[in-house]
Amino acid sequence: MTEHIVSSYDDELQGLAGSVAEMGGMAEDLVYQAFQSLLKSDSDLARKVIAADRDVNAMQHDIEERAILTIARRQPMAQDLREIIAAIRIASDLERVADLAKNISRRTLATERDTVGQKLLVGVEHLAQLGQRQLNNVLNSYGSRNVELARQVWADDDEIDAVYTSLFRELLTYMMEDPRNISMCTHLLFCAKNVERIGDHATNIAETVHYLVTGEPLEDYRRQPAES
Repeated sequence: MTEHIVSSYDDELQGLAGSVAEMGGMAEDLVYQAFQSLLKSDSDLARKVIAADRDVNAMQHDIEERAILTIARRQPMAQDLREIIAAIRIASDLERVADLAKNISRRTLATERDTVGQKLLVGVEHLAQLGQRQLNNVLNSYGSRNVELARQVWADDDEIDAVYTSLFRELLTYMMEDPRNISMCTHLLFCAKNVERIGDHATNIAETVHYLVTGEPLEDYRRQPAES
């Protein structure tokens, strides 16, 4: 981040980046807690996740308001403008991530009277770990402005998609084998889809980080031929 003659401008830009990082930490915690509530059938924790989503929404609104005021006041260009637009975009993706965590917790509440077989949770837990890893890596890439890590997050999204597809087929098999599994497996399928979407938002953030640092869309990097 470049330094400016007006120190308050630097404070505004650094403050925005700091708020985005804080919001990312909140979203990351909610995803982790949502899956803990599901895996442990913890209804109290699920309700806490649902309630905490309001705090993430409020933070997104605050970031957007401050970003708009900074644009109006400073008329930023080049790198400064990318910093501000990145804050708006990433905050939007993080708000959606928190919504997905809330949705997972709602599934926990919907299944609190059902017994979840451990074998049904193994695949979901593995997928959840991949999603949390992606989110953690992309937030680290933003915090350190690490383009290579952002590219790695984009590349690793294929793994989440493949595991989701495999888990989808596995849960369908359980439902066909025993109709008593249908209700629980349906809820788990929705949870798995939420993880796949969290991975998509992590990819969106990775693309934003790439553009923030390089000024070029990640799609241009994708099209580049591999080095021999």
